[in-house]
Amino acid sequence: MWRDESVTYQVAHRSLSEIWHLLGNADAVHGLYYFFMHALFAVGGDSLVTLRLPSVLATSVSAFLVASTGSRLVGPRTGLIGGLAFALLPMVQMYAQEGRSYAMVCTLIALSTFLLVGAVDNSSRRRWTAYALTVVAAGWLHEFAVLALPAHGLTLYLARLPRALMRSWAVAAGLSVAAVAPLALRSTDQSGQVSWIGWPHPGEWLVIAAVTLVGVLCAGYATKPAAEPATDTRARVGVLRLVRLTLPLLIMPTATLLLASLHDPMYLDRYVLYSQLALALLIGVAVDRLWDAAGRTARPAASRSRAVVFGIAAAGAAAALLPVTLQMRTPDSRKDNVTAIAAQVQTMASDDTGVLFMPSRRREWALSHPDDFRGLTDLALQRGPRADNTLEGTEFSADRIRVRLRAFDRIVALTDPPGQPEDAFPEEAVKRDVLRQEFVVCRRVQAKGGQVTLYARPGRC
Repeated sequence: MWRDESVTYQVAHRSLSEIWHLLGNADAVHGLYYFFMHALFAVGGDSLVTLRLPSVLATSVSAFLVASTGSRLVGPRTGLIGGLAFALLPMVQMYAQEGRSYAMVCTLIALSTFLLVGAVDNSSRRRWTAYALTVVAAGWLHEFAVLALPAHGLTLYLARLPRALMRSWAVAAGLSVAAVAPLALRSTDQSGQVSWIGWPHPGEWLVIAAVTLVGVLCAGYATKPAAEPATDTRARVGVLRLVRLTLPLLIMPTATLLLASLHDPMYLDRYVLYSQLALALLIGVAVDRLWDAAGRTARPAASRSRAVVFGIAAAGAAAALLPVTLQMRTPDSRKDNVTAIAAQVQTMASDDTGVLFMPSRRREWALSHPDDFRGLTDLALQRGPRADNTLEGTEFSADRIRVRLRAFDRIVALTDPPGQPEDAFPEEAVKRDVLRQEFVVCRRVQAKGGQVTLYARPGRC
């Protein structure tokens, strides 16, 4: 587990009333997901498989919905290629194996997009109701799911649909926003939880630009007039519909978060994971058009080799992605490795050792592995997370922390990796001061995303 999964694990193992009271103080945006995981752990057991299985299944369903949407708009080949492309996208693979809600949100937006296509083709109150309920469910799993609504609205506007259809969508979208608004308002009061999010670094900008460029190029190639347009009229209409559906979904949610981040940084790629649905469909339709173009230009004797050529190309793409695929299934693909950090503590500590989390939010490293910390005194903790209805609990005052640290001869400190900025709070400053002035380092081990250090009084290592 890494730290976000650890939060899922420990919160979902609280009682229903404890989860409810926690949401009043923190993580309201993930409340529905925590309740769902609480129920799943009750029937599925306490394992990493149980933690991650919903994301695996959700990604499988998303791939099916991508294929279904592509098949409906253009044809089975576009759908098949799009579904396979979705499964291979690195960002999709990243969150397909993670114990958080983002893959489930992606599935619900995929379903809402499929339902939107159906409602446009055959409008009915039942279809628009299903569309609205799906968006609401996605929004209650994570509020940024509603950023798909402006993209859907732009799709319908570009299609120049009758006013009655636009009115039906507007009603469904408005009701969806109203249903998610209470969660959004509540989570606004808890925005300090994501104060650590910074402006996207240059690497993220390059990824965003590359993904957008690939999508636009695929759209441009797919909509290029065919050599024999008369024989391709129906498919071309479907391609245009697919492009109008996907380009807004690929660009608008990400652009909205980036623009909002100019005021208050809040962009993380996982918040708009569902934009990958659009990229996969654009890849699917572009490759499908390429297949048709190759068939029209190939000599009759060579047309049978087309499948072999495309099969080799597909295998080559999968092979090129293999290093990324394998790396994403190792602990190094995440910010930290909570399991390894907890195990390291157990090798360093003894019953007379105190433990210190620097900063206090790193207490999350211990909450999912209580056995590795059993018998150790948490020197700064005044009230535990469950009793405090918070994620990390409440710590003593700086003066009280100083007194408690001086009562111990050996302390294991869990800290961020070197080079991270130090919190300026008095409680954090006193931890650093006492360790530097009154203790010596006996042993320090770097773990993925953190370090574990054993301190002792001089001569007591």
